Amino acid sequence: MRERFCQFNIILYLCNMKVKIKAQDVTFYGLQVVAWLVFLIVPAISAFAANNSWEDALHAIQFSLRIMWIPATIYFVNCFILIPFGYYRNRRWFFWLGNAVIFALLAWYHFGIDTPAFMEYLPDERAKRYAVTSYYASSVLNIFMNILLACIAWLVHHMYRTKAIKQQLKEEQHKRTEAELEWLKNQLNPHFLFNTLNNISSLIQIDADKAQDSIAQLSDLLRYAMYETRRETVPLQGEVEFMRNYVELMKLRCNDKTEVTTTFDVQQNIEIAPLLFISLIENAFKHGMSSSRPSKIDIRLLQNEDKLVFNCDNTNYPKDDADRSGSGIGLENTRRRLDLMYAGRYTWEQKLEDNIYKVRVSIEV
Repeated sequence: MRERFCQFNIILYLCNMKVKIKAQDVTFYGLQVVAWLVFLIVPAISAFAANNSWEDALHAIQFSLRIMWIPATIYFVNCFILIPFGYYRNRRWFFWLGNAVIFALLAWYHFGIDTPAFMEYLPDERAKRYAVTSYYASSVLNIFMNILLACIAWLVHHMYRTKAIKQQLKEEQHKRTEAELEWLKNQLNPHFLFNTLNNISSLIQIDADKAQDSIAQLSDLLRYAMYETRRETVPLQGEVEFMRNYVELMKLRCNDKTEVTTTFDVQQNIEIAPLLFISLIENAFKHGMSSSRPSKIDIRLLQNEDKLVFNCDNTNYPKDDADRSGSGIGLENTRRRLDLMYAGRYTWEQKLEDNIYKVRVSIEV
């Protein structure tokens, strides 16, 4: 009684197990089954169309079955068992052993039996020798064709697996892009907000109207970063307005020795990746300002139909080893996002010339 109860629990457990079968796997295997069924049925359809006889169609199916059952068995054993559960599961010994057994049985089927009985009815020895030679030659060719069929099953699996891996990589790259975008959004929060709010707080004592304008700009900037950038691409005009607000707020930190100029010459409201240039602007303010020496930051975004050109020039005041705020991570992430979003459609140039650090990005959108 106890053993039956345990067996019953095991059966319930097996019935409740969830087998994860992807829709694309069902399509992949289903298409192969359909293809073989088509090969099986087409001769029957042709026979029925030629003679309008169901009996001829049935005979055609029987003939197809006699010819195809061995190749179909080899193909589907490889396709459904040996390749997915052996070759691609780090058990290649299982794949090779399985095929070795299959083709050993096939060789025994062709060569391990006596010469076919029909040769006894041949009229002379010459005809018999010719028949034996033809039989063994066709058997070798048949085995070779079945080996080729197993290779085709592997090739079909390999192409499907390669496509699936590429799709997975594409999804992973998309997730990585989204994660980096979230990193950019979060980067706006701590240091930038802290410094901006301190600057606005000091500005209230000096110019209340300008402080009020700065609060409005900060509100628009945060609203855009938090809510408008959830899509893969955003309107260019919104991105330009975001950059304007960002620059204006960063200028609150500048003294009279720093000159900041901006040019945004865009005509069409095309779509681009969100927050694409903000790391370059942030990098310019990190490395381009000095409290005691003349500083210059020049930011330009120009549009020529579907081509965008972003230029950012700034004086170069490198950070010392104790200050890692400008360690180049922002530039690296920008390059990676460009690679993911605009592969083959952008150019990147950066150089240091006469103590002016220059970055130029050109994008075909």
